[in-house]
Amino acid sequence: MIRKIRSVSNSEIKEYTKLLKKSKARREAKLFLIEGTRELNIAIKNNYSICKIMFNPNLIDKNKVKKYVGDKIKCIEVNQNVYNKISYRSSTEGIIALAEEKSHKLEKLKFKSTTPLIMILDGIEKPGNIGALLRTSDAAKVDAVFIVNQKTDLYNPNIIRSSIGCLFSNQIILSNIKETIDFLNKTKIKIISTSLTASKQYQKINYKKACAIVLGSEDKGISKEWYSKSDELIYIPMEGQIDSLNVSNSGAIIIYEAKRQRNFT
Repeated sequence: MIRKIRSVSNSEIKEYTKLLKKSKARREAKLFLIEGTRELNIAIKNNYSICKIMFNPNLIDKNKVKKYVGDKIKCIEVNQNVYNKISYRSSTEGIIALAEEKSHKLEKLKFKSTTPLIMILDGIEKPGNIGALLRTSDAAKVDAVFIVNQKTDLYNPNIIRSSIGCLFSNQIILSNIKETIDFLNKTKIKIISTSLTASKQYQKINYKKACAIVLGSEDKGISKEWYSKSDELIYIPMEGQIDSLNVSNSGAIIIYEAKRQRNFT
């Protein structure tokens, strides 16, 4: 049965608005919103648990919504005013899902490859950069993404949007720097960190063995712990007047060099 909500003052809608806007609300409820069919399809494909579906019949056909609704998934039809209240994007497809967060603890990590390629994001603040890096890691089929020194809520709607749903397709671990370094050393995974003071260009080292590429924050770079614990420090040469690239561009360049060396396998 499809319920209908027509008031933005509805208590349920108020809760969804909190989940959209406040990381504390998402963290406490362990729930978040997914907007758009592409993002929702990727989340379902990667075993995210969907609790409810909200849809605007002015923007999406009811028949397209039915495939998402089952015995355990409730469905709510909303009008344009309510939809505007709980949606993040200015242009959208008329469907929003309430979903449960997954666990991103280190013990959940599983590798299919014997020579895993890992991306480590250290202290990166801008959701758009995190989303772009998750999109790159999906495209390159990176084995895992570690987020350390976390500055932004993982289920921030801008991360979901900018990753075009790749938040759901990546194996993501939320950890601290010490725990991550201990794990990498224990599993004999080479640590390759980016630094403006490095002496080696990124394309002149070997990425064929198990390795983790560490990318630092937009303004501060990598944390000091990585300097003494890294096997390699690398940089991307700059020939213009600036001294660095956007971190999402840097990550894409290095990850695809690693994949090139591995013959894209």
